[in-house]
Amino acid sequence: MFYAALFAGVGIHLPFWPVWLESRGLGATEIGYVLAAAFWPRIVTTLLIPSVADRLGERRRPMILLTAVTLAGLALFALAQEFWPLLLLSALTGASWAPILPLGEAVALDKAQRRDLDYGRIRLWGSIAFILAAIGIGEWVEHAGPSIILWSIAATLACLLVACILLPAGRPRARATGAADFRRLVRRPEFLAFVAAAGLIQVSHALYYGFATLYWRAAGQGELVIGLLWAEGVVAEVALFAGAGKLMRQCDPVRLLTLAGALTMVRWALTALSTDLAVLVPAQALHAASFGAVHLAAMHYLRDRTPSELHASAQGFYAAIGTALPFGLLTPVAGWLYGGTGGGAFWAMAAIAAAGTAVAGGLSSRPR
Repeated sequence: MFYAALFAGVGIHLPFWPVWLESRGLGATEIGYVLAAAFWPRIVTTLLIPSVADRLGERRRPMILLTAVTLAGLALFALAQEFWPLLLLSALTGASWAPILPLGEAVALDKAQRRDLDYGRIRLWGSIAFILAAIGIGEWVEHAGPSIILWSIAATLACLLVACILLPAGRPRARATGAADFRRLVRRPEFLAFVAAAGLIQVSHALYYGFATLYWRAAGQGELVIGLLWAEGVVAEVALFAGAGKLMRQCDPVRLLTLAGALTMVRWALTALSTDLAVLVPAQALHAASFGAVHLAAMHYLRDRTPSELHASAQGFYAAIGTALPFGLLTPVAGWLYGGTGGGAFWAMAAIAAAGTAVAGGLSSRPR
């Protein structure tokens, strides 16, 4: 329930939030700044809140509070018409929405480990919800216009609030004792290098998340086709998650990350080359590698190679430093690149993925 509700909202927000912002009269550069504003506060909240949750030995109640704040902030978007109010609200909702996932991941991974469950088969329900939401909202926007995007996201957050209330408490086996434990975690060079590698590959999606829908619309693709393209990528991701248990028993997380990075480079190269469906369809299938395999590698690395009492802190550090910080830095640049070069900006994303792959490759060559 938690993953389905959370990723149904993401399935609407990622492909179509730029469309809603464009309907408010914002240009590509302004959209880039508004999207980036959601990432900057996450750096603080996804570092601080999971760390505090580990010290308290409590994860569910912070998730309930954060979801309620996000829902209230999202409702205020209906009143905002100008750039600055939209920017501030984006910062507020980004700050409260972001820590929910790392806290939930810590609960899910802990339960999966204790009860010998396959994490991938739990997580895939979020991907299925993403698919259904992306397809459904794509067709709905074609007929009803962009205004329904905001309220559809709000409905998913209301469901998420109910799901958080129903979650198990998810208490760790032991509580973190203080800042010294967290410093012990972040002083490990291998941990930092892994976060950097995975973060670079993930942030290469900045242009895709922020501007792929606008790029494909400008190339003549309709909202339904665009929704299907987004959904196709997540279908491939679901297929990967369904076999995640066997995959992770056979493949070390660092080596999986290296392979995923190489395939991510191929994906962005194909996306830069053409907007023809004959090219986009195979490119979107590589979402299984560029997101799905990277995510699996990161989750298993964070679970298996960090102390259990610091799982939420490790998740928060990865979410803040590995994703939020680079996305906050790169999203405005992606908007500027897209405004100047259009789809050619995907070559820059391929270069960023190459950098992450190089770091992962260096890690995979070291003794475990």
